[in-house]
Amino acid sequence: MSDRAQRTLQHRHEHMVRYLQAMASHSAEAARGEPLPTEWQQGEDARRDAARPRVLADLRVSDIMRCPDAVPTVTAGTPLLDVARTMARRHAEAMPVTDDDRRVIGVVAESDLLARAATLAGPKGDTGLARLSPKAKVPVDKATVASLMSAPAVTVRPWTTVIEAARTAARARVRQIFVTDHHDRLVGVVTRNELLHALVRDDSAIHDEIVDRVLRELDIPSSRVRVRVRNGVVTLTGALNAARIAALTEAVKRIADVSEVDDLLTEI
Repeated sequence: MSDRAQRTLQHRHEHMVRYLQAMASHSAEAARGEPLPTEWQQGEDARRDAARPRVLADLRVSDIMRCPDAVPTVTAGTPLLDVARTMARRHAEAMPVTDDDRRVIGVVAESDLLARAATLAGPKGDTGLARLSPKAKVPVDKATVASLMSAPAVTVRPWTTVIEAARTAARARVRQIFVTDHHDRLVGVVTRNELLHALVRDDSAIHDEIVDRVLRELDIPSSRVRVRVRNGVVTLTGALNAARIAALTEAVKRIADVSEVDDLLTEI
């Protein structure tokens, strides 16, 4: 493995360590009383934010979540057998429990369902899932979602930062978090993997931030600089004056996911 590849891997490892440390530091931040994002910027501010490229600190759950149509829901009165069938069909690990107004009142998880199925498995060879049916000798009220769901559900808002949502997921040890509006109505879902992918950006995301944000902030025409990113290593080519070369290379080095900058810019 080349020295550059080793440095790149080391950088990625350090970045993940910083991420895990950030997750662990949440309790300390709360103890100090440091404010966490609780309100969504609406109106003109929100439209301006949506129009400009996102950097990691600005990235919101609404930028990466999937729409509510992608989220199968159940009610408190749904039979557990129906829940099991839906989970199997939709490959879902958890489902939100909603009321008539789509407010999220709880969550039923695959692990809870399997535990109940194992408990109900009979000596005659009946499978656990078959015995979840209300037709089995189990009281109907104990064979519905209401008897199994966890409440309250772990949720985030669309305007929650991705960093804070990742902390919430790590704290709760859940694989997905349901997204609700200020009325607690379901508006989407985001998985732990999607949060991690957003935090550890790929080369194309680094490239876009340099072209769309850094060059614009430094008032450098994108036609004057060619940007190439590979495994976190940024190569800059083109022709600029000395002051702009220094400003550009320093700005690129400050991007969290950049491991190295190859300055091949020509001074004019």
